[in-house]
Amino acid sequence: MSANRGIFQDFKANKKNIKGQLVMVLYRFACLARTNKITTILFFWYLILYLVVVEWFMAIELSWHVQPGENLQLHHGFCLVVNPGVKIGKNCILRHATTLGNKKSAAGDFNSGCPVIGDNVDIGANVCIIGPLKIGNNVMIGAGSIVVKDLPDNCVAAGNPAKIIRYL
Repeated sequence: MSANRGIFQDFKANKKNIKGQLVMVLYRFACLARTNKITTILFFWYLILYLVVVEWFMAIELSWHVQPGENLQLHHGFCLVVNPGVKIGKNCILRHATTLGNKKSAAGDFNSGCPVIGDNVDIGANVCIIGPLKIGNNVMIGAGSIVVKDLPDNCVAAGNPAKIIRYL
């Protein structure tokens, strides 16, 4: 997906959500600035600005290494932590105080794997998804859930640990 197309799709997906629009536009431009060594050097100032504004002031850790699909929506984006190795599908919704992160392996390696989020996934507020998990397509995860196992397609899950409540 081209960055220009991604910017417009993210902007439209976050309509009536000024903060979500701002963060996603800044994010897509940061991704453009990181495409190669020349643009990284030329736009080094912008990458610093992105880190200060988005990560420090807005408290949204959304690294330019994250691979989101089209139409990513950030609802009430605050205290959002997305590990750089996470892959996010199309039409996903992330709410505040959500963590998508990696898990330390028995050997002490912190890069043992990150979640892969499918398409059309709705992640509630204060959800924690840790480790090399696969979240299927068309999944809804309830607020406050702790996901420690894979979730199949077309289901609703909630709880600590998250359990499938029903299938869609």
